[in-house]
Amino acid sequence: MRLIGLVLTLSLVFAPLVEAQQAENVYRIGYLGIQNPTVAAKALEALRAGLPDLGWVEGKNIVFEYRWADGKYDRLPDLAADLVRLKVDALVTGGTPGVRAAKQATATIPIVMTGSGDAVATGLVASLARPGGNITGLTDFVPELMAKRLELLKEAMPRTGRVAVLVNPDNPMQAPGFKAMESTARSLKVELQKVEVRRPDEFERAFSTMAKSRVDAVVVTQDSLFNANVRAIAELTAKKRLPSSGTKEFAEAGGSIGYGMNFSDNSRRAAYFVDKILRGAKPADLPVEQPTKFELVINLKTAKALGLTIPHSLLVRADQIIE
Repeated sequence: MRLIGLVLTLSLVFAPLVEAQQAENVYRIGYLGIQNPTVAAKALEALRAGLPDLGWVEGKNIVFEYRWADGKYDRLPDLAADLVRLKVDALVTGGTPGVRAAKQATATIPIVMTGSGDAVATGLVASLARPGGNITGLTDFVPELMAKRLELLKEAMPRTGRVAVLVNPDNPMQAPGFKAMESTARSLKVELQKVEVRRPDEFERAFSTMAKSRVDAVVVTQDSLFNANVRAIAELTAKKRLPSSGTKEFAEAGGSIGYGMNFSDNSRRAAYFVDKILRGAKPADLPVEQPTKFELVINLKTAKALGLTIPHSLLVRADQIIE
């Protein structure tokens, strides 16, 4: 009886300690979404799908705390600060505005980028090999990609002389991206017309401006607002009968030409960085990665509807042709 009593006593003493230890082993990941859960569904699912392979199970040893800006960049600082107040173990976000807001909110909590513009050029990290600070993850070649999309559009339409460029001035990556496009435009003898949009309700006005200016085509730059509204933008290009170029997702939604990386692949790779950080690695010691695979998508159905003949030289290089 004394032995049983001793066991019961010890269990009462150590049970709270065991429970506390278990609670300490559950890590909280803050997710700062620029858009909303519906728009981010594929990317978020890719991130979550990559974690179990590394030993992380939601509800068992990790939990997510979500904050969504619904496309309103001015909300990002407060949402990032809210996640910091929760003392999350890692903060995951994508897009230059999201990463910048996270960086301003904390210099200590590790931040994982699922993708951003040029993280070095925008000052988010010191270098790719040695990011320094508390940020690591994945970054893109946004200026180069924007210039490449203009180049592809010119190749598809050799007679193009005037191209509208849809930009979001609230995104800090748009300025260097447009500058890269201007350099390419000079070599291609193409005139660019910048058309600014900050909110979804401005798209109709923007495309009316393009039509009045009689541009030959439009390049949709890489921005979270535009990525979230690819279908609406593609429908407007069709309505105004404008050949277009943008991300691969834009072409899949109905744009003429798409070129870029796979955003879902980036998000899944971000799980690797989350794993390393939760196991004790410092962001400063984890080199920032860049995508190595880029896909060219030609929407032949859209091109035919616009009376546009895509050169064979472009078609044979396409990774995907939508007919």
